[in-house]
Amino acid sequence: MPLPFLTADRFEAADDVALPFEDRERWRRPYRPGPWRVGVAALALLLASYVLFAAVIIALTGPMSRAGAVFGCSVLVIGAALRLLRMGVWVSDRGLRHVRFLLTRTLPWERVVAVRTVQQPVRWLGLPRTVQGQALTHGRRDRPEEATQLLTTHGADFLARPEAFERAADAIEAWAAENRRA
Repeated sequence: MPLPFLTADRFEAADDVALPFEDRERWRRPYRPGPWRVGVAALALLLASYVLFAAVIIALTGPMSRAGAVFGCSVLVIGAALRLLRMGVWVSDRGLRHVRFLLTRTLPWERVVAVRTVQQPVRWLGLPRTVQGQALTHGRRDRPEEATQLLTTHGADFLARPEAFERAADAIEAWAAENRRA
């Protein structure tokens, strides 16, 4: 029994028409967060739910100051999990934004010299141990000798997913090439 309302067979899609959410002014991450990043954030949110439950139990049975402290801890864990999910490289017509856990840097396209993929030692999951891998780097017009790593093949988003790294690097390089000329 065919169910035509569940398929896209009856819709004609034009290839050159931009999708409704295709707003180039909005900041967007041109790749999906990796399984390591999502898994750690999910575990942190699970921990936060237990801590929130403990805060409710403490509020019902003990002093409110302790319940408030435990509730504050759960809010910090939730904030850390959400920030972990927000980390990465974001692009828009205005520039390139590199979001890290405690720091966000936005660089207008006019100040970007080059965005390229290079083979070099990279950190494994952000830890001090380095392994040989690829990194997407960008150079700044005010600091041409310094190349900042944006993405690596051994980061939380692309560990054991080299195809995803290539797609993300190509997308960010395309954004840079398109917007630096304009």
